[in-house]
Amino acid sequence: MSATHAMPNVQIAHTTDGVSVAWTSVGTGPVLIHLPGIPFGNLEGEWRIPVLQRAFATLARSVRLIQYDGRGSGRSQRDVADLSFEAMVRDLDAVIAEAGIERAVLLGFYISVPLAIAYAARHPERVSRLILFGGSVRGWSPMSGSGTQALLSLIERDWDTFVDSAAHAWLGWVDGESGRLAADWFRDSTTPAVAREVIQVASGIDVTTEAALIHCPVLVLHRREATVVPLATSEELTAALPDARLRILEGSSASLFFEGQDAVIREIVGFALGDLGAKPNAGADTARPSGLTRRELEVLRLLAQGEMNAGIAAELGLSVHTVERHVTNIYRKIDARGRADATAFAIRRGLV
Repeated sequence: MSATHAMPNVQIAHTTDGVSVAWTSVGTGPVLIHLPGIPFGNLEGEWRIPVLQRAFATLARSVRLIQYDGRGSGRSQRDVADLSFEAMVRDLDAVIAEAGIERAVLLGFYISVPLAIAYAARHPERVSRLILFGGSVRGWSPMSGSGTQALLSLIERDWDTFVDSAAHAWLGWVDGESGRLAADWFRDSTTPAVAREVIQVASGIDVTTEAALIHCPVLVLHRREATVVPLATSEELTAALPDARLRILEGSSASLFFEGQDAVIREIVGFALGDLGAKPNAGADTARPSGLTRRELEVLRLLAQGEMNAGIAAELGLSVHTVERHVTNIYRKIDARGRADATAFAIRRGLV
């Protein structure tokens, strides 16, 4: 594994009921919290897979990427008594508090979709946007098909067969090293007993009422040829959220980053940065006016729109001090004497 794609240092947050939750942070910028693949959260296992390393490293060029393992899984505390939905909410709350996050975009998939919805409804001041994939307002219902149910029946009967089959059926991994690493990710993530209990809990989750309360922008992603989750499920999810729109991704993979990764990252980064129409080429070193960085361009656009430093900080998930530093650098690079000059520069360059 190259140093560039090495897994970031694991830190520990403590929930209000005393559970230790492992989390990591990489990159700078607006905060994107990648919720865990409940109940198969396994930071170390995911970061060992080259295609996921690349996805996480690419995202971190544009956002501050926060990831964590839910209780009972990965590097988080395994011996826990409470595996309820409310406990899942406490895990997320603990990570947000420990990381010092004021506002964030939440990326949820499968079981973590209702978790993202519930948290956004309860803490609208902390959640700026939601990105949802493969989920529903009703727990495990997206994966209630007969094939998935047959697979789940293997959890306690034959754990090794289950993880090998799940890695291929759900994630679309081909045979070879990536497939082996994906199976290891599932195998080492948790115990069969915890996996079964969490899935049983998930089957009873219903956040329909809370979904109707969410008014932040929501991006629902769906694979055009998906087989695990039908299009109707994503359409229903979109309809349940007041300010949501559905984007169709090419392919059939039940994983976000295994297929068409560059296009997926463009969607995620563009939405996280606040422009649904933007198609940023994540990771590309494209020419920027006067040598401005991507972050400085974001600050300049907001400045030209009349936002004060505190407003810019809130929009981008930065501190006011950091925004002030960016503004100083912008003025120096474009030879501006103040906001009026900077606004005129932005207008001339078509940035606003």
